[in-house]
Amino acid sequence: MERVLSISNDGTDMMLEDWTIEEVTGYKVKTTFYLDFSISEIFGVEGIKSTYESCFTRWSSNYEYITELCMVLNWKLWRWFNKNDEFYQLYLELYTKLDEWCIENLKGDELKYYYSTTD
Repeated sequence: MERVLSISNDGTDMMLEDWTIEEVTGYKVKTTFYLDFSISEIFGVEGIKSTYESCFTRWSSNYEYITELCMVLNWKLWRWFNKNDEFYQLYLELYTKLDEWCIENLKGDELKYYYSTTD
């Protein structure tokens, strides 16, 4: 089901898609990250960067949320593949950066959770 968000830079309505990951994989969503990034896309690259920095700063100490953030970035990069190269490249850069951060900083059961959830 799609939701309508009645804001955009030009005053028109914008359709926001739901994140269908639970239907596809069975993973139960814990955050609003997917919707947050969908809204940020209205504001372009700077909106996406700002949302990433905000999410990372606030949630990097929560391994479940930071794992979900990485998953959202991965879904978003594939969402924009062959549709918007600027968004695709940015999401790819952010995903790669966060994936490396997770591998370097999560330890023990947290790293196991990251690998098993993102596998």
